[in-house]
Order: sequence, then structure tokens, then C-alpha cells
Amino acid sequence: MPAFGGGFFLLVIWSLFWKGLALWHAGRKGQSWWFIALLVINTAGILEIIYLFAILKLRQADLFAKPSRS
Repeated sequence: MPAFGGGFFLLVIWSLFWKGLALWHAGRKGQSWWFIALLVINTAGILEIIYLFAILKLRQADLFAKPSRS
């Protein structure tokens, strides 16, 4: 069972990283529906990655940059 615990811990860290990043971008852009969906739905980072790269069309270099005011 120790391997399961370690794998679960890594999955939680992975999910929290992507969820935090996606929530930050959704909040900064004022996209309240996306913010709520990302907050409530847990997909181990999959929905968050789709949101960041397919919906927002961010590049990897833009993940930690402040969004431009538009």
C-alpha cells in the first residue's frame, strides 16, 4: 500500500497545481462560470489543462504571466 499512498499524494499535488493555475486565470479574466466549474469539478487536472490550453489558448510561457487587460 505505500506505493498507492505515494501515487495518491502525487496525484493530489498535480491536481492542485493545475486547479490553482486555472482558477487564477479564470478569476483574473472575470469568467465566473469557468471559475465555478473548475472549482467544483475534479478531473485530476484534465479539465484545467483543457481550459488553459484549448479554451484560453495560452502558451506554456504565458502560464505564469499576468494577463493583459482587455
